[in-house]
Amino acid sequence: MVVYPNEEEALSGSHRFLEFVDKALALLSNSPRMKKFSLCLRYDDYDRCVNRWILTAMELGLLEIHLHATPWSYIEIETKLLTSDTLVELTLSGHCSLEAERVCFPVLKSLSLLLASGINHPNYCRLIDGCPVLEELFISQDGPSDSPCCGTGVDSASIKRLVVSVNLPGSKYDHEVTYFETPSLMYLDYSSYVCEYYQLTDLGSLVEVRLSLRLWESTIDYDYSDDDEEGVNEFYGFYYGYESDEAIFGDVTNLVAGISFTTLHLSPDSLEAFHFCSKSMPVFNKLLTLSIESNKDKGWQVMPLLLKSCPILHTLVFKGLVHRVTNRCGDACSCIPKKRKRKNSKKRKIVDKEVEKLSCLWTCHVKVLEVSEYGGSFQELKQMRHFLSKLECLETVNVGVGMDNIAEFLRANLLNLPRLSSECNIQFI
Repeated sequence: MVVYPNEEEALSGSHRFLEFVDKALALLSNSPRMKKFSLCLRYDDYDRCVNRWILTAMELGLLEIHLHATPWSYIEIETKLLTSDTLVELTLSGHCSLEAERVCFPVLKSLSLLLASGINHPNYCRLIDGCPVLEELFISQDGPSDSPCCGTGVDSASIKRLVVSVNLPGSKYDHEVTYFETPSLMYLDYSSYVCEYYQLTDLGSLVEVRLSLRLWESTIDYDYSDDDEEGVNEFYGFYYGYESDEAIFGDVTNLVAGISFTTLHLSPDSLEAFHFCSKSMPVFNKLLTLSIESNKDKGWQVMPLLLKSCPILHTLVFKGLVHRVTNRCGDACSCIPKKRKRKNSKKRKIVDKEVEKLSCLWTCHVKVLEVSEYGGSFQELKQMRHFLSKLECLETVNVGVGMDNIAEFLRANLLNLPRLSSECNIQFI
């Protein structure tokens, strides 16, 4: 059953819609079971009826509840509605709140908290504790100045799939600790501004991780031609007027240290987060697939260290190849940054030649390279040449291009590139 009052009914103050819903629920009272109840509350005119409707539906052995309240309305869920022996899926979206004095959902498998506000951390914890067989948890919190209430920690023995998206740019110093204690977790999709400390325990079942980590500080004015550890600290210390150790907020080192998984997806922002906010890079001893999303404004400066930390990597995936030119990703890509006059320039030239000989790609045992959204620009073609001439174990290269006449030209250019691996076969998808 879907309850979705329209604007005309709400503004007119008509009781026809209320009567319609009450009559519909009365007719359904003779049904053996109601499968789904969905409600989108646009205005406050119906808030006094919401809990009555939900209770009536739950008495019919309801399986799914999906509630959404717009900014012009509010749904406050009563405690007596937080108990059900049949409910397997629950969604609270928008401006919903609850007082979880007692929660008992013994068969609930999927919980979605897509909230603007309304649930504080203690009620959130009681809600999770009241779902002993929960397998899927989706958390989304978005607001300019709200404090995180749900996405800062998950403690559940049963959750297998966890998706967290926290976008709260006005709550920097509320992002102190994020913890996950989920021994059954197999899939993690985590999107947030970087936290000061991460605590992850009992993640032995984890298989796939998708990370989108954002820095609190902008790197638009950062000079990538001076991209060494000293340069990073000098940039933050000068730009923000703090001592370097205090300027960079967040440390993502513990987010991936000490846990094993076979597939890792990183957003463009995540690459920069690992570069600026990681004290060390752990060794990913079980990682088989690494997926990278590129952006023309974000650099690849962490790529050499990342690839060296994946000893058994089998598949390397790129969504786009165009990225910001830096001075630190040169041995992983074909970047040629603008040169600057430096002291000991002769010594630097010798070091650069040694680094080129020890390119991280020479020791990378990748057998499958996949590139989507290939546009065929000079930078992209040069990058493909770089990969093909240094990845000696390549067997398959899958490239996503269009089907028009220009795409035919792009395919011809790629097929003519020299390949280090004699087993390398280029395919177009």
